[in-house]
Amino acid sequence: MKKLILIPVLLLFIFCEEKQEKPIFLKGEAFGTTYNIQLYSENNIDFKRGLDSVIDAVNHSVSTYIPESDISKINRGDSTVVVDSIFREVFEISSVVNKKTAGYFDPTIGVLRNAYGFGDVKPLKNIDSTTLDSLMKFVGFQKVKINADGTVSKDFPQIYFDFNAVAKGFGIDCLGRYLESKGVENYLIELGGEILTRGENLDKKQKWVVGIEAVDSELEDRSYETTVALKNEGMASSGNYRKFRIDSLTGKKFVHTLNPLTGSAQMSDVTSSTVIAPTCAVADAYATSFMALGLEKSKELLKNLPKVDAYLTFNDSLNNHQVFMTEGFRNRLGN
Repeated sequence: MKKLILIPVLLLFIFCEEKQEKPIFLKGEAFGTTYNIQLYSENNIDFKRGLDSVIDAVNHSVSTYIPESDISKINRGDSTVVVDSIFREVFEISSVVNKKTAGYFDPTIGVLRNAYGFGDVKPLKNIDSTTLDSLMKFVGFQKVKINADGTVSKDFPQIYFDFNAVAKGFGIDCLGRYLESKGVENYLIELGGEILTRGENLDKKQKWVVGIEAVDSELEDRSYETTVALKNEGMASSGNYRKFRIDSLTGKKFVHTLNPLTGSAQMSDVTSSTVIAPTCAVADAYATSFMALGLEKSKELLKNLPKVDAYLTFNDSLNNHQVFMTEGFRNRLGN
């Protein structure tokens, strides 16, 4: 009797072993950078083709670098464009973060980005207080809305949408949704340094482990301050240590993280921001927000964001490199 029971158990064990999913590695280009994906699937699917379709859809909706995208048409003043679900969701995420940060996150900052030389047009030669005041008239998320018919209204035609601080993260979320629609339960997407994870690394039988880049890291030889373990969450970083511009006439240093309330392009005391959140879009938006908010305001805001954790680097009064992190972030730290 015991032999009869053992045989089907053994066959079941062998069957499970044969059905074990093997890792699939994908590489490609998207949103002006590159992506690397590790996923597990038994299905014979052309994932690359599906991912490319998702990337095209996101670009067509919210890429300011594509002249015929919906956002580019809206920025040029076309009030007849009926936005799609991608634009709507990015707009809604932006609205929520805009309110949570008291305006420090604002996708209508596009006119300022262009003026300072971080957009897709030539920068202004001189930005004095008078020029800045005139530009600030066209900044403010309360000055735009999506109408019931799907068109977009702007208080001033010069208002310029720039979703770059959230669109890449949202695009990564869309790639993840596509994989999940194909039955993929375990994956890691890395795109331009931003991360989205689901499930686990089945090869190592553990959560996905990713690195946090050091502030003084070089592009050719990147180094990492620490690692974190992630599962079913996204991670995004922002920093001014590479993204800045020196004005050739005045010698002033302008950083890419702008203050939407003042129009300033001066660096805050936060030198880099790494954020973990339920989605990559939310992590992306808050990573940018903390750079503009500065350390103390960021710490206060984080107390009211239970699903958001952050790792912020800053310089103290003696210009020494320091780190602040939330308890939730600390609990994810690796070696």
